[in-house]
Amino acid sequence: MFKNHPKGLLPAALANMGERFGFYTMMAILVLFLQAKFGLSGTHAGIIYSIFYFSIYILAFVGGLIADRTRAYKTTIMVGLVIMALGYVLLAVPTPTAAGNSLPFLVMTCVGLFTIAFGNGLFKGNLQALVGQMYDNPTYGKMRDSGFSLFYMFINVGALFAPIIAVSARNWWLGSNGFAYDPSLPELCHAHLNNTITPDAAEKLTALAQSVSQGTAVTDITAFAKAYLGVFSEGFQAAFAVSVVAMMVSLGIYLINKANFPTPAAKASKAVNADGTDMDVREIRQRLYALFAVFGIVIFFWFSFHQNGLTLTYFAKDYTDLSSINLNLGFISVQGAEIFQSINPFFIVLLTPIIMALFGWLRARGMEPSTPKKIALGMAIAALAYLVMALGSMGLPLKSDVVEMGGLADSARVTPYLLIGTYFILTVAELFISPLGISFVSKVAPPQYQGIMQGGWLGATAIGNQLLFIGAILYDSIPIWITWMVFVVACLLSMMTMLFMVRWLERVAK
Repeated sequence: MFKNHPKGLLPAALANMGERFGFYTMMAILVLFLQAKFGLSGTHAGIIYSIFYFSIYILAFVGGLIADRTRAYKTTIMVGLVIMALGYVLLAVPTPTAAGNSLPFLVMTCVGLFTIAFGNGLFKGNLQALVGQMYDNPTYGKMRDSGFSLFYMFINVGALFAPIIAVSARNWWLGSNGFAYDPSLPELCHAHLNNTITPDAAEKLTALAQSVSQGTAVTDITAFAKAYLGVFSEGFQAAFAVSVVAMMVSLGIYLINKANFPTPAAKASKAVNADGTDMDVREIRQRLYALFAVFGIVIFFWFSFHQNGLTLTYFAKDYTDLSSINLNLGFISVQGAEIFQSINPFFIVLLTPIIMALFGWLRARGMEPSTPKKIALGMAIAALAYLVMALGSMGLPLKSDVVEMGGLADSARVTPYLLIGTYFILTVAELFISPLGISFVSKVAPPQYQGIMQGGWLGATAIGNQLLFIGAILYDSIPIWITWMVFVVACLLSMMTMLFMVRWLERVAK
């Protein structure tokens, strides 16, 4: 698989895989943790989620600037791993739940999230730039797209198992404290404690309290609500502790293999073409303009795609029948809306070799589409995914109506295959956009701007992520199927704009 690729690719991919395992352990549960821990609404949890996701990627721009100025890519990456580990430690520290004043603990959580975001900014874009520099060697140049696809696949090997571990840690802690898992209970418990619960929801809370208490009679609903929320949140914090361990493993892999990575400080800082001739100022500007244009387009893709950790997770909790998703292997108990976060990386690992083989087959026949065309096609595929969600969500009640009812019965929920099918299509779209977009940036960016342009790609992702809260607001206030149609339109507009610029982008990338 790694034949004809530089030696540093595998250790870089393994280091990134460990870091991504820790990151996606946290991301799989973040919005549901914020709701269960602090009683936040979907909209308010979505705002924090979108700001955090924005910070992760915009700070990659800062990290790229630091590395480009200091030329200390390797040290910057190492420091980023250490800082991220400290952020996960802050999230993992047990704090009171359902306390009278939870604001200080919410602030502590947000500080932990910012620490993770800053460390990620130092790490993520610069490691991608380091991989891109491996392919500046003409021996490996033609394998750049497939190299980044392999790198991306290893990211998702870590992401595949992360939600399973996160859910297992939470459910194991619940079981150890005499409770069973139910996705509706945290919201019902907070409504009871805040005296905002409806009569129908109160009746459902009483019934669920008895069913999840594993044979213990519940006589005090208030005491039950506080106890259940506390244990539920502590289970999430146990998962954050797993992320700390993952960071340490990633750091170890990186340090052991540090010598195999290129040393940008030894390279000339001036811009040169592949044939060794100097780039003139006009060419440098054209390359930067092309990159900025692509950055602007992908904002709308990421605004749509990264709903997988927000509104699609809400949909899994509120509208999807989870009763058939229950794997219990003793110490591993997999049940919960978070488990859908494993589907996307599973399909990435499964489909990456297939799509690489397809592109290789087309390349051998001189028929492979250019990278800009692949990106445009990916946006069309993403629009199809949300169209499937819109059609599958027709007739579902408003979120506000679901809250008044205390949650939907399993018989009124949709099949989990709706989300599975959507994630499959979104994964195909992602494989046409994300690894190839990174490859495009590494190919087009002038050498002295490699780090900052990788940061620019992530900065565009950041802006798309900052818009994620719009999805949360729509999810809470309008019919669900209309929410998904907003993302269909966003992806189609991105596709049409990309197609309009394809010839120019192809010319610049030659």
